[in-house]
Amino acid sequence: MNPSPDRNQARSDSRVPFPEQRRGLILERLRTEGRADAAAISEELGVTGETLRKDLMALEQLGLLRRVHGGAVPVGRLTYEPAVSTRTGFRDEKTRIAKAALRHLPSGGSLLLDAGSTTGRLAAMFPYDKELTVYTNTLSIATSLLDRPLLTVHTLGGRVRPLTEAEVDDWASRSLAEINVDVAFLGANAISVDRGLTTPDPAEAAVKRLMLQSARRRILLADHSKFGCVSNCKHADLADIDIIITDSDLDDRELKAIQAAGVEVELA
Repeated sequence: MNPSPDRNQARSDSRVPFPEQRRGLILERLRTEGRADAAAISEELGVTGETLRKDLMALEQLGLLRRVHGGAVPVGRLTYEPAVSTRTGFRDEKTRIAKAALRHLPSGGSLLLDAGSTTGRLAAMFPYDKELTVYTNTLSIATSLLDRPLLTVHTLGGRVRPLTEAEVDDWASRSLAEINVDVAFLGANAISVDRGLTTPDPAEAAVKRLMLQSARRRILLADHSKFGCVSNCKHADLADIDIIITDSDLDDRELKAIQAAGVEVELA
């Protein structure tokens, strides 16, 4: 007996179970190729055409693309914000970036870890022989560091955003106003030479601005997919960053433009 259509659909869609992953790939294809071919992406992901059609409709309702015959085309450069727990893309690149960031840990003193999947990867790689004070606005990052006996770990407090697990609003802002750290490892949803560092949520943007002010040295960790993009809320100029650590797949034109702006770039 042949499997039912519903069973076939469930089986094929199980390869990419999270809508955020599928939609992130669609937007990545729009950024890199200028068009998302529905049939090609359906085959690549192993999902039905109906599943992909619903993803395209959802992204169109957010104003992130325009559906056309056979797929979609971009309507702008705004980024889509998936939950941190589903950000599984560019795993190898993020691992290389985190390993490179380990070389910038201070020998002593204090540091700040921003919310994000790459900063989370850095926290997971933290050495056990460093005596440091660590501040973070992310509960999951804080708890991942608790087995390092020489670390003193603080969270900033505040409202926790479910999508990113970041603490925001007044409590987090007041904490940042009262601390000074040697180095901050920061994240961003989008990085543009013209528009600087941007993120979808204004509350997170406000906290990220204060993180810049709290740190003597500021290091941005971001994989190549974040570059050449713009999101809703600006929180920094490129000149506010001392070092950008990204992966070697960064477009050469983007690299040269960032370096021309006077920012040091380290490729992992």
